[in-house]
Amino acid sequence: MIGFLTMAAETPGVYYAYQHSDAVGKAIVIFLVLVGSVVTWTVIIDKTWQLFRARRLANRFASLFRDFGESNMMSMQLVKEAQVNSGPVAAIYSAGMEKLLDFYAAEAEKQGLVSPRGIPQVCKISDAQYNAVEAVLEQEVSSQISELEKRIGMLATLVSLSPFCGLFGTVWGVMMAFCGIAAAGKSDFTALAPGVAGALLTTVAGLVVAIPALVGYNLLTGMIRQLTIRMDNFTEEFLVAVKLSQLKVSSGKSISERE
Repeated sequence: MIGFLTMAAETPGVYYAYQHSDAVGKAIVIFLVLVGSVVTWTVIIDKTWQLFRARRLANRFASLFRDFGESNMMSMQLVKEAQVNSGPVAAIYSAGMEKLLDFYAAEAEKQGLVSPRGIPQVCKISDAQYNAVEAVLEQEVSSQISELEKRIGMLATLVSLSPFCGLFGTVWGVMMAFCGIAAAGKSDFTALAPGVAGALLTTVAGLVVAIPALVGYNLLTGMIRQLTIRMDNFTEEFLVAVKLSQLKVSSGKSISERE
């Protein structure tokens, strides 16, 4: 058994290169493979699950809003769904409706209107109030994007840092290999090869971390971009629904004034 391990260590390969690395090279390889790879795959798996779930919840709520939002933004089914739906679109709806209902309540109190059974009554709001609702929606969109982008920067850092760590280890290892050849006073290539092999291993380790991190970063940012478009589209749909409700209120007032 001992003979087999000794033969494996001397057989050219990854383990052979690792055995002939110095302390700096081994430390870089261990750091990249254990720390870099674990962080990379943890972020990729966790964020992929989070974004798939967010997209599913966003699509479900956006579809429900299209069914009820144009005719009744304050539908109880929408309100209940927003309470249990943890997706970004539902959060945007909740933030916008909270601000809008505050304005409706203030206008109803100002006009002396009584809301039956505590149900909010749609009232005419000013342009400034409409702009305030729009600002709240945009702020919530930015907040949701910031939440979705958490830890994505770690992948970008690993994409840039890992190859440089590997290159540093390679340059260091080659330098030390040549120093060893110079100290021994030999120019034999067989004496140089083990040190160079160990030095190149750090570059391999850097690429092992950087390549999955780059692919994961591009895929995740693409998913976040799609969710951002979904949230922006929903914001427009929400504001259009507000405008339609305001038109209904205005037309109702104009008819009552004629009578």
